[in-house]
Amino acid sequence: MFRTALAVAVTSTVLFAADRRPAPVANLDLQGKITGATSLRSLRVNLFGVEVPYVESAEVNRSGEFRFRSLVPGNYTVAVVRNGLGEVRRTVVISASVADPSGVVHATIPYTSGEAAANPNGGLISVHQLSIPATASAKYAEARKRLAAHDPDGAVHMLEEAVSLAPEFAAAWNALGVIAFQTGDDERAEAHFRKALDADPGAFEPLVNLGGVLLKKATLKKEAPAEALPFNQRAVRDRPEDALANAQLGMNYFKLDQFDQAEQYLLAAKRLDPAQFYQPQIFLAEIYTRRGNRRAAVRELEEVLAIRPDGPLSDSIRHNLAQLTAAR
Repeated sequence: MFRTALAVAVTSTVLFAADRRPAPVANLDLQGKITGATSLRSLRVNLFGVEVPYVESAEVNRSGEFRFRSLVPGNYTVAVVRNGLGEVRRTVVISASVADPSGVVHATIPYTSGEAAANPNGGLISVHQLSIPATASAKYAEARKRLAAHDPDGAVHMLEEAVSLAPEFAAAWNALGVIAFQTGDDERAEAHFRKALDADPGAFEPLVNLGGVLLKKATLKKEAPAEALPFNQRAVRDRPEDALANAQLGMNYFKLDQFDQAEQYLLAAKRLDPAQFYQPQIFLAEIYTRRGNRRAAVRELEEVLAIRPDGPLSDSIRHNLAQLTAAR
């Protein structure tokens, strides 16, 4: 699936978080381990880049371990998929500050069949997918290979051929939207996500992605994200245990100054994916600061720094932490 990789730009009085590309530094490896699965049979792992177009898959060994090599630093989504059931997703930060001396980032991915069943992305083949011609599906599969080879232009070419063969290919339209978003073309991304939803109105991926791009557009225009709200609300209704959907709805309510509702969904996002790339802790810290609960705000910001000690916002967060602790 090409679902991940919407890094929505959002504002608060704490900071401004814009789209950011990883700095050109040495690549790192990810060594992961799946825990909690009663059986490792039929499990596979997909890795998605958040800031840059990238998709790769890895095998799971008998100990539940997997490895991805030579990753550009940044945010990634790990999806542990069981065929016929669903998937478990977690954000993993690839950074020199969290890597061991040999350049390996270690991550543990907790897996339960209940969570996977609540998030059927990638685990089930829909009737809509079965209607896609084999030639178009082959182009889609080739696009994944191009992304694994760091060739987004080649992936776009393959996906465009796929939708020319099958205009109803919602997953391919969604993939085109994700790549467009990652490369800074928000208008094209929105158009592709809308085409994906037109092709398959029940698809979750383009729904949550459209909610994200509309939220970003409103933020950059300094407008209330009213248009994004129904899409983000529906995404949570469709997948109440999806961290991305909860994070976006929480930020949507935050931007609408509906802080009680925002807190509910931001807390859910953090519970479901503590390192979630939207960093819901930042928005929770702002809510708690406005309420005068500095202790809670400090706790949230310290949590962000523990996860991303050298993130692009770390200096701003440390500055705000200093102000909050001085005022206590």
